[in-house]
Amino acid sequence: MPGALDGLLVVSVEQAVAAPYCTARLADAGARVIKIERPEGDFARGYDGYVHGLASYFVWLNRGKQSVALDFKEKEDSALLHRLIGKADVLVQNLAPGAAERAGFGSAAMRAKDKRLITVDISGYGDHGPYKDRRAYDLLVQAESGMASITGTSHAPGRIGVSATDIGTGMYAHAAILEALIARQKTGEGRTISVSLFSAMAEWMSVPLLAKDYADYDWPRLGLTHPTIAPYGVYSTQDRVPVLISIQNDREFARLCEGVLDKPGLERDPLYATNKARNARRDDTNAIVQASFGAQSFDTLAARLDAAQIAWARVSSVADLSTHPQLKRIGFGSANGEVSVPALAASYTGEPERLGDVPELGQHTDEVRREFAA
Repeated sequence: MPGALDGLLVVSVEQAVAAPYCTARLADAGARVIKIERPEGDFARGYDGYVHGLASYFVWLNRGKQSVALDFKEKEDSALLHRLIGKADVLVQNLAPGAAERAGFGSAAMRAKDKRLITVDISGYGDHGPYKDRRAYDLLVQAESGMASITGTSHAPGRIGVSATDIGTGMYAHAAILEALIARQKTGEGRTISVSLFSAMAEWMSVPLLAKDYADYDWPRLGLTHPTIAPYGVYSTQDRVPVLISIQNDREFARLCEGVLDKPGLERDPLYATNKARNARRDDTNAIVQASFGAQSFDTLAARLDAAQIAWARVSSVADLSTHPQLKRIGFGSANGEVSVPALAASYTGEPERLGDVPELGQHTDEVRREFAA
C-alpha cells in the first residue's frame, strides 16, 4: 500500500537526533528523504556500537533514508545541494546557528527562489533572543529550561533517561511539516518553520510554570510520585516487586480501599476522604498502602488491582521491556544485520510491515549525483 507521503522529496542536512527523528517519520510515511552528511558522516554514527557494531541512535533514526556525503566548501558539492533543494518539497537542517546561511542555503534565500518550499530550521534556542547564537544539546536544554529541576529526587535534579529534548523537538518539527503540507495544498505556498530545543521544553514545562507564575508554587522533585495526588507512587509487594499505582479520584480510592487494601470505610474517614486530605498526610497514606501491598504477592496484588479497576504498573527494567507481552515490534535492515525496534506508536490500517534500511555513509552519493546532474 502506498505511503501517505509518496512522491514527497525531503532534503535534510542533519545530524544527531532532533532533525533525524523528524525526517525518519517522514520516510516511514513514504517520503524520499535524502540525508546530507559531511564526508566524515553524521557524528551520531559514532555514539556507540551497540547494534551489530552500529550506533543505536543512528540506526533507530535513519532507516529508510538515502545518504549523500557532500563537502559544502567544494563548488561542485554546493551546486549539487542547491539542485537538490531546487527539486525538494521540504528542506530540513539542524546545523550550528548560522551555518546554513554561511554555506549559502539558508531558509530565507531558498524560499525566495521557491515559494512552494517548506523549510525547517531546528536549533538550540531559536531565531530570536540573546541565546539565538548559542550551541545547545539535549541535556544542556533539559537544565536551561528548568526540566531537570523537576526531574530526579528531593536530593538532586536528574536527567530524563533518553534524549527527550531532541525527540520532543523532532516531534514538533514533524507535526509542523505536516501542517505546512496541508496549508500548501490550499494556498500553493510553503512555510518557514523554526523549532528549537528550548521552545519544545518550555512548552512541556507549561504546568509547573503556570503553578509558579500564578500561585508561586515550586514544583517539587518527587521521583516516582506526584506532587498533588495521593496515593500515587511505588509500593513493594511481599515478593519485592515494585508496583506503581495512580489514584486519580475519590471513587478510585474507594475501590482501592474495599477491593485491595481490605479497609472498607476508610474512604469515608475525613482524614482520607478527599485527595486534598490524603495528599496533606501523604506519609500516612503511603504507609497504609505499603502495609497492605507488602503483605501480598505480586500475582495476587495484580489480580486484585485489575478486579478493582485500579491503574497500576510494574516498575520494569529495560530487560523487562525487551520481553514485554505488550510490546509490538517492527524490523528493518542494516549493513551489519537485521534490526528490531518498537513498532510505530501511531497504528493505522495499511501501516508498513517493515521499515526502510539504514544507509551506509555516502551509499547513495553517486546515484544522486547522476540523477541530479547539472
